[in-house]
Amino acid sequence: QVPLVESGGGLVQAGGSLRLSCAASGRTFIGYVMGWFRQAPGKEREFVAKISRSGGSTVYADSVKGRFTISRDTAKDTVYLQMNNLKPEDTAVYYCNAGSLISTMSPGPYWGQGTQVTVSS
Repeated sequence: QVPLVESGGGLVQAGGSLRLSCAASGRTFIGYVMGWFRQAPGKEREFVAKISRSGGSTVYADSVKGRFTISRDTAKDTVYLQMNNLKPEDTAVYYCNAGSLISTMSPGPYWGQGTQVTVSS
């Protein structure tokens, strides 16, 4: 059973917005650092954003800073990624991630199945 379930991906034109959701499934991730990574065709998976256990601290990749916002709803055990002003280079499969620690080079051990985001020019 996949412990994290993403939704909200789709096809959008450049300049548009999407909101990704990541819900816990079968267990809770309250008390874990949560993050988003993405993988474009032919490229390695890369860090996008992370949020602390309390939700009070966030970190973003330079490429998305000012355009994406990560948030979490502890009551719903769900993490969100609001993506605005999308660009064609944001096209990728987006993965939700969870762990005791998450860094840009070291994700946590828990993953979702991924959701496709496609941005047309």
